[in-house]
Order: sequence, then structure tokens, then C-alpha cells
Amino acid sequence: MSPPVAHDLAALRQLITDTLYERYLGLIAGRVGMTRRRAECFLRLWLYLLAKAAYQQGQALPAPLAQLTLPPGWVECSCGEAADVFYSDRERGSDRAAGMMLDKLAALGLIRKTFDGNTTQIAIVELPELQAPPTAIAIADIEPDDFDPRCDAIPIANLLAQNYNWLNRNTDAVPYRIANILRDWAEQYSQGFRVLRRCDNQNPLGFYALYPTQRESEIKFFEPPSQGLHLSQVASEDPFKMALPGDRQCRSVFVRSFVIHPSHLNDQRSRFVQDAQQRLVAMQQDFPNLMDMYTLVIHPSYADLAAALGFQATHADPKLPLQWMYQAVDRFVAMDVSTALKQI
Repeated sequence: MSPPVAHDLAALRQLITDTLYERYLGLIAGRVGMTRRRAECFLRLWLYLLAKAAYQQGQALPAPLAQLTLPPGWVECSCGEAADVFYSDRERGSDRAAGMMLDKLAALGLIRKTFDGNTTQIAIVELPELQAPPTAIAIADIEPDDFDPRCDAIPIANLLAQNYNWLNRNTDAVPYRIANILRDWAEQYSQGFRVLRRCDNQNPLGFYALYPTQRESEIKFFEPPSQGLHLSQVASEDPFKMALPGDRQCRSVFVRSFVIHPSHLNDQRSRFVQDAQQRLVAMQQDFPNLMDMYTLVIHPSYADLAAALGFQATHADPKLPLQWMYQAVDRFVAMDVSTALKQI
């Protein structure tokens, strides 16, 4: 058995299937404080430590693995090895940068790290949600449904707070604030708010908000994206005013949210986008001149989805990793979503 090479990402990726890799990546990225980049680094590190531990014990790992198991105990891993694992497929980061990433993963409770003055050793923390095999997380049927502000606001607010956490580091009051904003919006016009709902316990697992926008607010779509944030920032006034049914001057709809629980993103995104298509067609009865769609990709894990659906970047933010994205309503509702999302 050959020793694992930290920079050979292709060999590490062959240890698990693409489907399983994406499942783990989604579950990890869904944890509070995680970004997709941190999740990728953690998953690469896990695979490398598994391969290295097996080599040290003279064992061969069966590939592909049915699921990831914990490496036995502590495994030596220098900052140089970690840098190869994290950065070998891009402009290489420094050993110091890799050390900082290890510290971040430790602070997030994903790994334990010790240094005896000579060597760094790492142990993967046991995470129950990652240890369950794929068949063990199967649940009841899931169906799109109307957003219920009385029952759905709090669980959806907590789901959205995780999505926004990487932008807003002070999140103590965010779920409470988001829940109140969603209820206020629903009082004005709830037709554009939908959830993915479990049919057994009625819990929501996903949410989108199609927000018809008054003409006077359209200029905001051409200003820095950070000025359009509201759910994730503490601001007393919403920068966007909602249009009400019958407003013939309303030409724009703002996709203010589109989120699915990470464990169901891959298998539910197509039908949820199709549901959004149908809902947008229905909204055109209330707003006959609706023609423009805008959105902000808040979490990096949704960038590929937006691109696959034909959204084009328009204005980037000078301070935050945000950009406005645009798609024509007519083209969106006419799209073959299943075909478009095959490229992801």
C-alpha cells in the first residue's frame, strides 16, 4: 500500500462517491459558522487522515467507502501537509494559513488539535449527523406548501440564520428578528412565500420568498448589494417596499430567500424551483407587468444553482462577497428546470 500524498486530491476523492461527497459537504456546510470552503477543507482533511491512518497500520481502505468512519485516535498532520490538502488545487496557501484553518475547524468543534512542541496531531470529532448512513436519514414524504406565519416562522428563521451566519458574526438576535420580518411580509402579501414541508410532522425543511417590489425600490438593484440586505442585518427600515396586488407599475420580483436544509438540497431543489416557477406564473395575475427577477447569493453553496438557472451577475459589492444577479421572468418560467440542473 502506497503512502497517502496530501496534494493528490484526485486519489483522496476516489475514496468516496460523488454522491456521498456532496451529501457530507451539504451536511457540514449547514452547520452554524460554516462556509462551503471550510466544509471542503474539513472533508479533505478527514479523507487524508483516514488514508494516512490506514497506511500507518498497514491496511488498505476499500474504495469507494460506504460511509466515512473516524480515523483511530490521533493522527500526525503537519501544517505543511494540511496546506497541501487544503490548497493544492488552487494558488497554494501558506503553512500559516493552513494552521489558521485548522484552528478555525477546531473552534467550530469539528476537530481536536494538539501540539507537543515537535508535531501536530489531529483527531476528527464524532458528529452524529455525519455518522448516520444515507438510508438512516430517510424520512416521510416532502411536499411544497404555503408558508404558515403562525407555525413556520420560527423554524424557517433558524434555518435562514445558519445561511446568513457567515456574513453576520453577531447572530444572537437574528432568528427572532427574521421571524418577525417574515410575519410582517406575510401580512402584506403571502402568495410568494412557500416551504418544503414534511408530511408526517409538518416541519418545514426549505423556504423561498418571491417579493414583489414597488417601482420606487428598483434603483436598489443597481446599488451595492450590501445595501439590499435586511434579514441578515440589524436595520430599522427595509430598503425594499413591497408591491401589493393590482400594482401595474410593479415590474420586479426580488427572490429574497431560497434555502433548503443541506441534507435535502440535492434531491429537492429541482421540484422546489419548479414550484417557484408555478407560483411566479400565479403572481403574474396580481402583477401583470412583472418582468424582472433579482436575487443575492447569500451563501456560496447556492452560487451554482443560480448560475444553472440562468441568473447573471450584474453588480458586485466592494466590501462583501455579494453580487446582484438577474434573470428575466419570462425566461425563468419557460425553463426546463430538470435539464438545467443536471449540470450541477
